[in-house]
Amino acid sequence: MLADTRTNAGVDNISTYRKLRVYGNDGKRLIAIASAGSLSTTQAAIQRLSHGIHNPETGEVETLDTVPDIFSAALAAGRALRASRDAMAGLQAEDVNFESTFLVGGSIDGEKTRLFLVYSAGNAIECGSDTPYLQIGENKYGKPIIDRALRWDTDLKEAVKIALISFDSTMRSNLAVGLPLDLMIARMGQGQADTLIRIDDSDPYFHDLSQRWSDALAHAREEIPAPPY
Repeated sequence: MLADTRTNAGVDNISTYRKLRVYGNDGKRLIAIASAGSLSTTQAAIQRLSHGIHNPETGEVETLDTVPDIFSAALAAGRALRASRDAMAGLQAEDVNFESTFLVGGSIDGEKTRLFLVYSAGNAIECGSDTPYLQIGENKYGKPIIDRALRWDTDLKEAVKIALISFDSTMRSNLAVGLPLDLMIARMGQGQADTLIRIDDSDPYFHDLSQRWSDALAHAREEIPAPPY
């Protein structure tokens, strides 16, 4: 899971906030949540999850420390998102967008790792073999790269490379996306991340990747014959 840290309310009001949060990471419980959209809705939903959100099916109050599996974590995140969005409904007259989305993924007690996209309405869809990745936020610039390169059986390290190239391309075309990036890498069924790092503008690998990708694109363009018209 990979997320940038830039939020903005116009070109003169740009801030840095964490959009990727990791819970547990103790070998038994790994829950990662990436967010996009309204910062106020996101923060309110995270607070609701921390304090506990009511599950109408069981009557229990759930937190990310008590949900039994990742699907339940996604459902709890959905309830928290919807409650936070609805609580701000009175401010809609101010023409402010309070929509927000989550990516919720991980593994609890050795279950198969799963990944869900959770919408503000509380509903969710799951990543699967026909949809080998999920993306939220600003996606129009980096999405074509992922669509061309990523497959369900892509090697994990190669997938990380593709994701970094996608973010690099997005940042070149969209000021709303920027460094630093937060990266979490976990293998199937693991309750602890292999990698949890922040990539900033001094990171040598990301700088080299960006330059190599630019050079490769320039070379590929030069190799294509000129159009006959």
